[in-house]
Amino acid sequence: MADVAGAVRRFMAKYAPSREEVQNSRWLRPFGTRIRESDLWRFTRRSVPRGVAIGLFVGIFLMVPGLQIVGAALACMALRGNVAIAAAMTFLSNPATTPFFLVAAVNVGNRMGFRADLTTLQVLATTHASVWRWLSWLFSDAAPAMVTGLAVIGAIVAFAGYWVSLVGWRWWVAHKWGQRRYAAQEGAQVEEVS
Repeated sequence: MADVAGAVRRFMAKYAPSREEVQNSRWLRPFGTRIRESDLWRFTRRSVPRGVAIGLFVGIFLMVPGLQIVGAALACMALRGNVAIAAAMTFLSNPATTPFFLVAAVNVGNRMGFRADLTTLQVLATTHASVWRWLSWLFSDAAPAMVTGLAVIGAIVAFAGYWVSLVGWRWWVAHKWGQRRYAAQEGAQVEEVS
């Protein structure tokens, strides 16, 4: 488990914005000291799962790089989630995963009663269409289907992420306490032998 914790720390150090970068964002400056509260930056059993859920939902639903982190930070202020974790979780949606999320969102939206044309989406993606062609497709029947699909997928992924991180947190804490107990028992045995 130490390898997993080390991998998470390395990932956070490499990809997640630093506390200072988030706090000095021009989009978050209007919130002043509220974004600087230490509660939003502590790793606790409540704030980490909330941060995971917020980051996953905002990352999938918003789909606008840069604004995802700002949206996650604002949601963390309201819901008391960990801002650093939320910012890192927004990276689930990236240029490699975005097309899959968009196609899945349109499929989910279509199953919920909306009508969006997937073949047009594929043509737009493969022909490198102009922004105007994308906007005209988006403001047709595709927008409600995609927005609804993104909301549903984001909610499902956020729910799963919340519970996985909550269980993972509890397991990690129990593991650490077990290591401490074992070390204390070993120390007591060494004293008895001496």
